[in-house]
Amino acid sequence: MSWNKTTAVNYAKSHAGSHSQGRCAEFTRKAIQAGGITLGHTYHAKDYGPMLKSAGFSPIGHVEQPRAGDVIIIQPYEGGNPSGHMAIFDGQEWYSDFRQRDRWAGPGYRAAKPSYTIYRKQ
Repeated sequence: MSWNKTTAVNYAKSHAGSHSQGRCAEFTRKAIQAGGITLGHTYHAKDYGPMLKSAGFSPIGHVEQPRAGDVIIIQPYEGGNPSGHMAIFDGQEWYSDFRQRDRWAGPGYRAAKPSYTIYRKQ
């Protein structure tokens, strides 16, 4: 099965809650799987970058605008969740286990602005 970003995004949107459930990696991985790509499993969201690369996703530059189907991996920040964060973009909003206000998963990420990488399936 080839990559269907619309199916992946629709899955993410239909399964996202109104607030974080602490399961961003699981929900985002399942959305990617619904879109036709099976990733391996890792406990921490921050560690999914190599798996995305193996599945044919490539990092995009920070000046490039995200597109529907792009996946963000955010590294942890001091005092925050040591697992980091992972989400998928629908073209307007970011989704993980909840619909996000912006690319940052919450006020701690928004304030700390830790490093992140956005991946796109070519």
